[in-house]
Amino acid sequence: PGSAKFTAAVRNPDSRLYTVTRNLFKRGFLSLIAAQFFGAMNDNMLKGVLTFMVIDGAWAGQLGAGGQGIVGVCFTVPFILLSGFAGQIADRHSKRTVTWWVKAAEIPIAIIAAVGFYTQNLWITLLAMVALTCQSSFFGPAKYGMIPELVDDSDLSRANGTINMMTNAAVIVGTLLAGLVSDRYSPQDAGAGLLWLPGVALVLIALAGLAVSLFLTPLTIGDRDLKYKLNPFDTYIETIREMAKSRLLMVMMAWGYFYLLAGIALFIVPEYTVVLNITRAEASILMGVLGIAIGVGCAAAGLISGHHIEPRLIPIGAAGLIFFFLLLAAVPPQLANHEGILRIALSNVAIFILGAGFFAGFYIIPLQALLQKLSPDDERGRFLGTANAVSFAFLTVAALLYTVIRRGFGNQPQHIFYLCSALMAAGAAFFLWKLRGTGILLGNRDESASASDPVAAAEMMEE
Repeated sequence: PGSAKFTAAVRNPDSRLYTVTRNLFKRGFLSLIAAQFFGAMNDNMLKGVLTFMVIDGAWAGQLGAGGQGIVGVCFTVPFILLSGFAGQIADRHSKRTVTWWVKAAEIPIAIIAAVGFYTQNLWITLLAMVALTCQSSFFGPAKYGMIPELVDDSDLSRANGTINMMTNAAVIVGTLLAGLVSDRYSPQDAGAGLLWLPGVALVLIALAGLAVSLFLTPLTIGDRDLKYKLNPFDTYIETIREMAKSRLLMVMMAWGYFYLLAGIALFIVPEYTVVLNITRAEASILMGVLGIAIGVGCAAAGLISGHHIEPRLIPIGAAGLIFFFLLLAAVPPQLANHEGILRIALSNVAIFILGAGFFAGFYIIPLQALLQKLSPDDERGRFLGTANAVSFAFLTVAALLYTVIRRGFGNQPQHIFYLCSALMAAGAAFFLWKLRGTGILLGNRDESASASDPVAAAEMMEE
């Protein structure tokens, strides 16, 4: 990858608008969206139920204060260890075949989780979650790597906006289910729970994911001569060295850095059960609001970008995140004077979460599209696998950081959003400074290329 790739990344082939738009509604892309939907739903429901259980449920106190951070580490470490190898598999085999493999593996894993929940054994359930994240780590490079095979280059932004919107819809559904299932599995009033409920839900969702993946259209087989490297860190180091030859490395790091902040935020929100004295189901509504907001923000970023990649959205997204994280920390959380779900949805917490999530979409979509476009065609799986590992490395740091700092905030965990705001400000300033030479990232109209002319802007970047 090099500056010539940046030129291709921002071109706007208007002559193919009809064909490109139609590609988003073909069977292969729709099947991918559905398979991703059910996978993300299962991941988030299992993680959500576990999180609620270690905060104030069946396993409260077993992992200590901030124990959800340990759950987070168990969720992220497999992605770091396996994404490099998963990227090689995605490059070696048809990405459709890889998808079928991982979706079939999800079913026995869900059964193991069902056993853990039914016997109320935390360690069996954690083992199942680790296994599920191992399975998901193999799906990631195949999923993102097949998008450029299913749609034209000029529609990458909208394709990514669409799949991220649907992924966040899945996060919403999975999170809402986690709250509802948690309240029935381990009621807060100490009544008898439905021990079979989490397992049955997980198995049914896994079956649905396998069923929709069968509709994926045939995809080309990758490099049959590829030699596997079993040490994932060798793959990461080699790929990062190649990325360092262009601006792709900074694009990947800026994209991955977002997950540090997202990870911290996702640990704070479930604790509003204590901050606002609400039920788990009501707290899951706040998580759902975050998912909706990110999905809408991703879709809006895709629409604004149209048939090219629009990096000028990145600083706008960063500024919005800084502002709304600050509001979440500084403004005392209050519930609206309404009843039921409406009082949660109209609380100032929900409104600020909505704003943060919306601007998150503006930040991540251009970076994700650039990662896909600028990765070499025959090594896209390896490049995206490395990017996936980097994002989960940041999530792991978020989990460890949260576990360490949580006790210092007592009964006001929402003040951790001050840290999120500061980290976003520092990170955005650093990455935008490192990418200042592109001009288009900052929307600099004083440069020789106008930001409204993507082709001229790309030529300016080559200089």
